[in-house]
Amino acid sequence: MVSRVRTVSFQGISAVPVDVQVMVAPGKIGMQIVGLPDKAVAESRERVQAALHASGLSLPPKKVTVNLAPADLPKEGSHFDLPIALGLMAALGAVPADALAGYVVLGELSLDGTIAPVAGILPAAIAANAEGKGLICPADCGSEAAWASADLDILAPRSLIAMANHFRGNQVLSRPEPAMRKAAEPFPDLADIKGQESARRALEVAAAGAHNLLMSGPPGSGKSMLAARLPSILPPLSPPELLEVSMIHSVAGLLSGGELSDRRPYRAPHHSASMAAMVGGGFRARPGEVSLAHNGVLFLDEFAEFTPQVLDSLRQPLESAESVIARANHHVSYPANIQLVAAMNPCRCGRAGEPGHVCARGRRCQADYQARISGPLLDRIDLRITVPAVTATDLIRPGASESSDAVAARVAMARERQKDRYMRLGLPAIVANAHCPTAVIEEVATPDAAGAALLQSAAEQMKFSARGYHRILKVARTLADLDGADRIGRLHLAEAISYRVVGDGMAIAA
Repeated sequence: MVSRVRTVSFQGISAVPVDVQVMVAPGKIGMQIVGLPDKAVAESRERVQAALHASGLSLPPKKVTVNLAPADLPKEGSHFDLPIALGLMAALGAVPADALAGYVVLGELSLDGTIAPVAGILPAAIAANAEGKGLICPADCGSEAAWASADLDILAPRSLIAMANHFRGNQVLSRPEPAMRKAAEPFPDLADIKGQESARRALEVAAAGAHNLLMSGPPGSGKSMLAARLPSILPPLSPPELLEVSMIHSVAGLLSGGELSDRRPYRAPHHSASMAAMVGGGFRARPGEVSLAHNGVLFLDEFAEFTPQVLDSLRQPLESAESVIARANHHVSYPANIQLVAAMNPCRCGRAGEPGHVCARGRRCQADYQARISGPLLDRIDLRITVPAVTATDLIRPGASESSDAVAARVAMARERQKDRYMRLGLPAIVANAHCPTAVIEEVATPDAAGAALLQSAAEQMKFSARGYHRILKVARTLADLDGADRIGRLHLAEAISYRVVGDGMAIAA
């Protein structure tokens, strides 16, 4: 007799169906798992046997064969423990085989028979719901699975005994409820920033249009403080965005207790991060920082200290909003719609351009340091600003600066204008100007006569690339949205161009 249990294998955030087939037949006593299992799946044999023994069910003195079909698909992870155990229990008559036919099963077994949480429950639940099946998962993951659908049949037992009792009718399991993570602490507030009015303005523009931002300035000028306060003025995640972010974090195993959060991700990797850590990869092609920051902010402090290869690996995700990992045994795509915020010193000593400071290496110190940032990467950054050192006058000035709540209200109004505009154009997936296609931005960001003349003159003098030209239009459209204007004017274009001029010297150095 062959019992069958449905589970999944993960390719990116997609759940691929896997059929667990268990046969108990006469032959050499033992248990064999076939179907391209990795080390974690192969070790399921020991965990399953120990868990069944702890639950009062001993294996018969027969040959047990477990086949994971399709056999040519690599199987990875410990979530195959529970479907193998339930398939074996069905083959032995401990649970009814027909009861398992309507479920997708995931879970890791402990040696005492309890079921431990695993990664990827949310994508598996969505796949099960699309297939018209229910889901059996660990109790700690039940609230995560409940977000897939209100109609999804979910069983979240804590042990194999609880699962068997449920099918016998002795202990009926209740459906778990979706849970939202409570905010541990409020975001840092912009009111803490002293001075830096131009930098605050650029931060507001970046938040309003989801534009990439590069801040250059001496140590201690407040670049990291400004970046840390960007999430406080960003709008919360919409339901579709929340689902996308949660699926990535679920596959990465970052959903603590199965609870979701509507806060936009904010990732700040150290400058020693490898390329695999940044864009994804490794043995199991896990999501990298660009994917973990999907629909949120990726902050790279000490921008020029990252290796040039790692920085240039960001060029494709910034353009296509996805990270494609191609390996000999993997070809995986993860969403990577990020807002890049970077901070760097103007040179290695950090004091270039300061009054009264003379670098021993002269201008070469600044040129060599800034050349670590390639021109194509700089071309993808919409806003480039200089953050000067804070003066004593700024620090002792009485009164607090404008709070994050006030700025967030203006950002929300600008985002709402953008959302309504692109909804009318039949582009509901576009929620910010930075994500607008080039053909559409020329239509929605047509400047007036004075603005068009300024843009043409600037493009001729500064030799903007085609990408740079369209990104200037996107920033100008955001500035007009902040002002509540339907048409882009000369002032909007002048400010948008000024944010790009700051990086001209860096582009030449690169």
